[in-house]
Amino acid sequence: MSDNNYKFLEEKAKTIRKDIVTMITEAGSGHPGGSLSAVEIVTALYFQEMRIDPQRPDWPERDRFVLSKGHAAPLLYAVLAERGYFPKEELYTLRKIGSRLQGHPDMNKLPGVEMSTGSLGQGLAVANGIALAGKLDGRDYRVFVLLGDGEIQEGEVWEAAMAAAHYRLDNVVAFLDYNGLQIDGPIREVMSPDPVADKWRAFGWRVMEINGHDFAQILGALKQAREFKGSPVMIVAHTVKGKGVSFMENQVDWHGVAPTREQMEQALRELG
Repeated sequence: MSDNNYKFLEEKAKTIRKDIVTMITEAGSGHPGGSLSAVEIVTALYFQEMRIDPQRPDWPERDRFVLSKGHAAPLLYAVLAERGYFPKEELYTLRKIGSRLQGHPDMNKLPGVEMSTGSLGQGLAVANGIALAGKLDGRDYRVFVLLGDGEIQEGEVWEAAMAAAHYRLDNVVAFLDYNGLQIDGPIREVMSPDPVADKWRAFGWRVMEINGHDFAQILGALKQAREFKGSPVMIVAHTVKGKGVSFMENQVDWHGVAPTREQMEQALRELG
């Protein structure tokens, strides 16, 4: 990719971060930490990698994205709006009565949402089902799924990991948002998933580890995933919870707390 293309993605990521902070502040509730940590990943998918058409959200040949960590809905909403699935002004109805933008994504209300998520641990199993259906139907779409690092403490994740390898679902690409923090504290203190990469390899996955805020590394891993055949791919993305906002970075207290107006203004200044 050219420097201009990287600059484009970086500007999109900055805009999406500002939208996340603003909409959560307006709502008075939400999950900023884990939304901000995965911005580059989801931006790269929707603006570079995925085969999609916002004007045809139900296009049968589209690639699919499943946000397994459904509490990061502000990230998904901000990206979908920026990509043109619905008007951006609707972002500021987040979590309000009558809004299509609920606290967790609802596939029956908002175009571009492939799966209603929020009960942690279910997204990979759903992605497997979508991917297997694609193979059975002879379609070449791919299914991307974003998991949280605290989320993989759920047993269903590992059942799904085993099933994806068993059925050789090489049309599944998973990202692990490995920011090291969950609502109760550091993941290594709550229920350590380490060694993460070795676990996924043991379950039969092709595994890569990257800096989850580096577009070159994200897109390089996606290129390798596109070319790899025979098994699902896990991209372990090392990230920073609350990335981009100094007082949120690596602070577990920002898992599910909305900024005040003053804090929002500080965050927006920092984000440019």
